[in-house]
Amino acid sequence: MAYLTVVALLTAVLSGMAGLGGGAILIALMLTGGMAPAMALPLHAGVQLGSNASRSLVYLPHIRWRDLGLFLITAVPGPFVVAPFVVDANPDWIRLALGIFVGMGIWPSWAVRLRMHGRGGMLVAGAIAGLLGPLVGATGIIVAPFFLRDHWRKEQVVATMAAAQMCGHALKIAAFSANGYSVLARLDLLVPMVIAAIVGAVIGRQLVGLFSETRFRQLFRLILLILSVKLAWDGASGLLAG
Repeated sequence: MAYLTVVALLTAVLSGMAGLGGGAILIALMLTGGMAPAMALPLHAGVQLGSNASRSLVYLPHIRWRDLGLFLITAVPGPFVVAPFVVDANPDWIRLALGIFVGMGIWPSWAVRLRMHGRGGMLVAGAIAGLLGPLVGATGIIVAPFFLRDHWRKEQVVATMAAAQMCGHALKIAAFSANGYSVLARLDLLVPMVIAAIVGAVIGRQLVGLFSETRFRQLFRLILLILSVKLAWDGASGLLAG
């Protein structure tokens, strides 16, 4: 429990400094630490729900509700379609898939090409988050470009994305619960991790100027690269051994 609490705190600090990415590192560390995906993914959703809920509350006046509604139209069905397969899936396949996904986030400039404006962008972002969320846990890296609108203020980007992520994690929790795993069954892990994530987000906002942006991104990418290789290796090795 202590290990997971510290990990939740540190990844929340990173996310608070960078704006996103902490969730991807958190789920990667949970899986590389040996936790079964059927437990790690719902627990991760619970922690991220608390983290994004606190951020949404702080930025509540800046949420673009109409765009959030469009996001939810396509985000709602996805977790209920995918969750049954995740619960029963081979953990090695999930580790391999997550390793690839985390690796894609190291240099996310390719995702800018997916950027869409208007209603279409929010609908596509919702579909991606809904379908990939239960499988890889954190989708902030890949859906972020859809929220980077030229006519949105920074506060609106942060607020609307936090609200969308909050709703996405809540949907995952409901979908996993419907398939036999309730995150509330592990309150001994969930509560301290949620508290740590909220505290970490506050600390991260205070440390934004500690490192230069270039140096921080280099460190951030190095962490993602190590986790990506470890997850992919573990997954591939397990599949070959089986």
